[in-house]
Amino acid sequence: MNKPVQKIPKRRLNGVLLLDKASGVSSNTALQQVRRLYRAEKAGHTGVLDPLAGGLLPICFGEATKFAQYLLDADKAYCATLKLGEQTATGDAEGEIIAHTDHMPSLDTFQAACNAFLGEIEQIPPMYSALKHQGRALYDYARQGITIERQPRRVSIHALHLRAYAPPVARLDVTCSKGTYIRTLAEDIARHAGTLAHLSALRRTATAGFRLEAAHEFAYLQGLDETERDALLLPCDSMLPHIPAITLPESDIVRLQCGQTVHWTENNAIISVFRVYNAQKTFIGLAQTGTGCLKALRLMSTEAKTSA
Repeated sequence: MNKPVQKIPKRRLNGVLLLDKASGVSSNTALQQVRRLYRAEKAGHTGVLDPLAGGLLPICFGEATKFAQYLLDADKAYCATLKLGEQTATGDAEGEIIAHTDHMPSLDTFQAACNAFLGEIEQIPPMYSALKHQGRALYDYARQGITIERQPRRVSIHALHLRAYAPPVARLDVTCSKGTYIRTLAEDIARHAGTLAHLSALRRTATAGFRLEAAHEFAYLQGLDETERDALLLPCDSMLPHIPAITLPESDIVRLQCGQTVHWTENNAIISVFRVYNAQKTFIGLAQTGTGCLKALRLMSTEAKTSA
């Protein structure tokens, strides 16, 4: 008889890993690879990167998943490489070429086109996207040759730097709000400059204060032992530096953990959410203001011990 396969025991692990996702790997595949490597009971990522795209993908373990939404909502930064003169069905290098032009705009013309997209703009989401229509992703319709009418969405382009311009290649550094489609931005800039384009490469370089320089490739993680890998985890509150911090006495913390409110009048009209710590600087979670009080918004488990 064959011996039953012994299951690898999972670990209760809390913290944030900054992963440098490889191009050609889906975000979910990257997540599952890292989860297995760390033997983590619970893990999640903080915003999908297309398989073609690489770069910064924070992975949350355990209690950190409670605060992942604050990374999903954060601004992002990318380095985008455009192939000018060719439009593809998907807006990136994975799609077939559907239009071509030999016209290559001058540097000044292309720079002016970039400048035109700074600030708040409207984008029409691409058909090859995970947005849902009647319960199905738009890319399901696109693969069947069906086009669904999409409504424009407002996004913000905070910074747009033309790093290199050597037609037919242009390289842009983009800082933008959540929900921005860089593929669509590339097509729109090229169209404004009188040409066509698609993304030939894309790397996420920053999100919510995290930088790509601090991220780790999966192959590097594989070469470490468990203690060394665990040492790379950041604490759960590392995702929340933009939220003001307060320290509460133990009696107030116990009230919050029991679902009760705490008397609070400081900054009540200005700030609505706080990071809460105890006197020992242990992160307790998030609390929000009510009328003259604080109430729990999202708290760490009382049994949780941060791994970093």
